[in-house]
Amino acid sequence: MTERSPLPSIGHHTLMNRAILAPMAGVTDRPFRQLCRRLGAGWVVGEMVTSDPSLWHTRKSQQRMDHSGEPSPRVVQIAGGDARMLAEAARLNAELGAEVIDINMGCPAKKVCNKAAGSALLRDEALVADIVNAVVAAVEIPVTLKIRTGWCAKSNNGVRIARLAEDAGIQALAVHGRHRQQRYTGHAEYDTIAEIKSRVNIPVFANGDITSAEKAAEVLRHTQADAVMVGRGAQGNPWIFQQITHFLAHGQHLAPPSLSERHTVLSQHLAELHAFYGPVMGPRIARKHIGWYLSADSRFDETEQRTLKRQFNGLESAQSQREWINDAMACDAATRLFAKGSHAA
Repeated sequence: MTERSPLPSIGHHTLMNRAILAPMAGVTDRPFRQLCRRLGAGWVVGEMVTSDPSLWHTRKSQQRMDHSGEPSPRVVQIAGGDARMLAEAARLNAELGAEVIDINMGCPAKKVCNKAAGSALLRDEALVADIVNAVVAAVEIPVTLKIRTGWCAKSNNGVRIARLAEDAGIQALAVHGRHRQQRYTGHAEYDTIAEIKSRVNIPVFANGDITSAEKAAEVLRHTQADAVMVGRGAQGNPWIFQQITHFLAHGQHLAPPSLSERHTVLSQHLAELHAFYGPVMGPRIARKHIGWYLSADSRFDETEQRTLKRQFNGLESAQSQREWINDAMACDAATRLFAKGSHAA
């Protein structure tokens, strides 16, 4: 299986490959973005940032806006429902070093949609047009857009949204293959993404249920999209990007990471989370990431996974978490790991 060419470009930035990291609030923080880049993500997008600058002083916003030390391009996603405010947020983020602005019209969360933002915007095509036109006009850097197929099954307007976005100057479009009312239930559908790709001339990224290299190849074939955008499939498996790229290029599976490599990646990720969030929040944030790693580790059955997660979640300090990882990952078999993990209960 050979790679199609050329790789898509956004402005003067060219994707490194066709496997890219989706923006996920509470997940794709700077440590995770940097990790996924190292493990082969061809493009990464920062966590969603509110378009209201009066809220940017909060710790959460400050951390979400922290791109220090990240390689180019730095992609900042903004969310809101007011065209003027979104345009100003885009301008201010560009001044702060953003190299690409991404507009969120895909988030299905109630707290976002209740503020007429995220995927709630898809109900008002006139407002969508106002927003994309205002944001594109406000900055000289590329602007991209993330959407769903529509608000509900009866309002599958993704094609119309895509075309008005392209007309406004949006330079790439990511489409999640679910409407908002589905949230993350059921299965993503890719026919709408394929139709969108056939109707626009800008790069289109297919998103939704990309959990393996085979699925990525299948979705690319079906939709003819320019890349796949991986979200939950990367949680606990940041190696998925190099797995997809290898499979697309060679039609063969990349060997899974060795125990030594898993140990190295988990240790580095843990250390970066502790450094980024500090001694109190760092260990707390680390719990969900280590939980995802354990869930994705085929060496453990569900009972073992629950037990190991419970043990790790009981650790309060960065040092105890590091020691647990070193002790656990030093074992070369699931049974030994399970047995030795009991010391932390």
